[in-house]
Amino acid sequence: MDASSISNTQSFIGKEARFGARNYQPVPVVVDHARDCLVWDVEGREYIDMMSAYSAVSHGHLHPRVVAAAVRQLDKVAVTSRAYYGTTLGPFLEKLCHLTGFARALPMNTGAEAVETAIKCARRWGWKAKGIADGKQEILVAAGNFHGRTSTIISFSSEPEYRAGFGPLAQGFKHFTFGDMASVRAAATANTCAVLVEPIQGEAGVILPPAGFFAELREWCTENNVLLIIDEVQAGLGRTGRWFAFEHEGIRPDALVLGKALGGGLLPVSAFLAREDVMEVFNPGSHGSTFGGNALAAAVALEGLKVIEDEGLVARSAAMGEYLIDCLKAVQAESGGLIRDVRGRGLWVGVDIEPSLATARQMVERLATAGVLSKETHETVIRFAPPLTITRELIDRAIASFRQVVLQKAKELGLFDRQPHTETAEASA
Repeated sequence: MDASSISNTQSFIGKEARFGARNYQPVPVVVDHARDCLVWDVEGREYIDMMSAYSAVSHGHLHPRVVAAAVRQLDKVAVTSRAYYGTTLGPFLEKLCHLTGFARALPMNTGAEAVETAIKCARRWGWKAKGIADGKQEILVAAGNFHGRTSTIISFSSEPEYRAGFGPLAQGFKHFTFGDMASVRAAATANTCAVLVEPIQGEAGVILPPAGFFAELREWCTENNVLLIIDEVQAGLGRTGRWFAFEHEGIRPDALVLGKALGGGLLPVSAFLAREDVMEVFNPGSHGSTFGGNALAAAVALEGLKVIEDEGLVARSAAMGEYLIDCLKAVQAESGGLIRDVRGRGLWVGVDIEPSLATARQMVERLATAGVLSKETHETVIRFAPPLTITRELIDRAIASFRQVVLQKAKELGLFDRQPHTETAEASA
């Protein structure tokens, strides 16, 4: 790396640090361009993207069909607001409803906006359908949840850092323990109108539910006339090896939240979907968004859904995800205790680092130096969530780099000196 390259890198990092709010701590890589599963920085160095923008780039960077759909639409019209009808929104909503099995969809932009839409819908449904006094409606949420960062949503986060100093916090939410039906029952009252829950807790560290939990939760919601709303902003659209993660549990929710990958890796597109009697609580003027469902976004999202279908990306996620998890577990077995767990579904995997030995951030930065992009969560977990277009060859390359980073760190910590197979492990390093 020459001096000019270093200067260029530091210039871009410095400008963000100087003029941007300090609400992010990026990995020190300055991305210049990307295609499919590969990213290049301003120095021309190549990386394998094992993060895909938190699932927003599930199609791979700049998928040619999605880009072509955007270009075609940009030659016609991009934004008119929902004050008028258009030629792209109807076909997009039709496709989305057919894929999900829901009667209606309400398009928004970001995942957090779609969650806010779900909250408004649940509250009004509780008032209209259950007769709960307005202002008394309660929504049950899981401890460890992550549904976004608006002021309402952080009000029911169980993470102190997400809430500190942002009061007064919104009321009307009660916590239960993810995976524990006894805690759901204990939290419920006559004013409970909905349960809002992730099928897999992503930001909490890719936490999977115990077997049978969602089936029991579905049954309880039905018996108690409570809406089951599942947030699949990260989990949906093939990420877990099924179109939707709730399919692994053999259930159907009453409403669904989608985002991230819905934008095809180009634009923020989200949607709230529900059955007919639930969605009918909205009437003209009760909810909306200037950009939600805009012509460009709808054209891009529709093509993105077709790409997932046509290229078999859901089945690919299942197959490549199984392979990725097996490879990561093999590295865990060699890690001398540095890795304490590997868990996930499809191409969404969390690698849990033993916190007394290292932080996930330290490992993520070393991995970036080795040419693989990932991201930590909660200081202990490294997330691996590559585009659904990832190949076995690229997984092998990424795993080889990860294995080298893990074994080197374990060697520095003297972990192999505590193992009976020291020579074999050190020879592998």
